[in-house]
Amino acid sequence: MDESADTGTTARPRRAEAIFAATLELLATAGYEGLTMEAVALRAGVNKTTLYRWWKSKDEVLAAALTESDLLTFPVPDTGSLRGDLIETARSIHGLLTDAATAPIAAAVLAASPGRPSLAAVGRMFFADRAAREHPLFRRAVERGELDDRTDPRLVMDMLAGAIWFRVFLRAEQVEAADIDKAVDIVLNGIAA
Repeated sequence: MDESADTGTTARPRRAEAIFAATLELLATAGYEGLTMEAVALRAGVNKTTLYRWWKSKDEVLAAALTESDLLTFPVPDTGSLRGDLIETARSIHGLLTDAATAPIAAAVLAASPGRPSLAAVGRMFFADRAAREHPLFRRAVERGELDDRTDPRLVMDMLAGAIWFRVFLRAEQVEAADIDKAVDIVLNGIAA
């Protein structure tokens, strides 16, 4: 039986979304230690051999789930201005970190990362994928003359997303829309008057 499906980009198992959903649900509910290939297979309703045909380890299936699942994606905005695009992107990041369906996944990855090089590698893959998706936002800003082409998009997003992650997960504080606007303005304009 053919276990693949053509998604238009790369081949993947027919039940890929179920596998990804099961992986992320298990990560959120059982933590990294409770995430096993056997548990993913059971929850997704597939044979364990199907998982191992596509991924060699739980880290590989987790990396695929984080980068390919529709659950953690959001559209890259095109508001017509860099400020507007950054505000909308930061609001989408905030939504992922606070939504009941996605916040436990982000918290589990954050909690499990220290001391686990394989999970840190998964995190790097996830954020590299996000950076590639956000790159058009910065390219458009350069084309509009709003941004110097030497600006490091990764650093800009680290400052914005990092501020949100820090406030949500480490301070356990609310992030309001005005906070996001202010953070974007500080990144764009600096803190000096």
